[in-house]
Amino acid sequence: MTGDSLNTLPVPGKPAGVAVNHDGSSVYVTSTEGVALSRIDAHALTVDARTTLGSGPLAVAAHPERDEVYVADWYDDVITIVDGATLLPRAQLRAGRSPSGLATNHAGTRLYVTNRDGHSVWAYDLATRIRTATYPTGERPFGLTIDRADRLLYTANVASNDVTVIDLRTGRTRATVAVGERPYAVALADGDSRLFVTNQYEDTVSVIDTSTFETLAVIDVGEYPEGIATHPDDQRVLVANWFSNTVTVIDAGSLTVVATWDAGDGARAYGEFITPLSATTR
Repeated sequence: MTGDSLNTLPVPGKPAGVAVNHDGSSVYVTSTEGVALSRIDAHALTVDARTTLGSGPLAVAAHPERDEVYVADWYDDVITIVDGATLLPRAQLRAGRSPSGLATNHAGTRLYVTNRDGHSVWAYDLATRIRTATYPTGERPFGLTIDRADRLLYTANVASNDVTVIDLRTGRTRATVAVGERPYAVALADGDSRLFVTNQYEDTVSVIDTSTFETLAVIDVGEYPEGIATHPDDQRVLVANWFSNTVTVIDAGSLTVVATWDAGDGARAYGEFITPLSATTR
């Protein structure tokens, strides 16, 4: 698997949040300082649209079946629903305090947001756009992910140094798992059997067995790891290291680092940053 750079695209305003649309043709990037949402054509590798949005757009997620994008505003405490084709806002949802992470379920019926300063996850029905549930978490939840069965939701809690596991069918906390210092984001791999967690202040990734909730390994990566995502082959996990400007590639089976790639200055990649086009990359 190579890590050769194909192109470098100008996205002003210190881009951070990333989401890939349902067919992998577009990538959406938030710039919190630039108060903007940009769209990248994943085939042409060009920025083909950009719009100003809110006061502090950070987390972004895309609907799994249609051209609809969700952007959480860190300062305005709202989620804006954006038309993926036009980048025009369709509606706004009131969020909790400092919404920080977003994810839809795989069925495309629910949207979930972590409210960092509200120590909770809120759930919305995407058909009615009504909030349907509130789930307590650890202190200051940030990144989140959902398993493919749409049953378990995981949050990285940056202030309590743990992961909350929520059973979405019962609405109860299934487990609280201690990890490293200041966990930021989470990703599932190897058939959802393993959860990978970036620990910002320890320059590591914790790996958790999702059947026992025990820690399997702590893997050294680059400096200040933030974004984390799973390759389409489900066997490799990529970590964006903000301060060392690198991407670490972890083998999900052996739990070893198999590659380190150079990246741009301030690599963050908070969200889903790998397109299906990457499935052909070796």
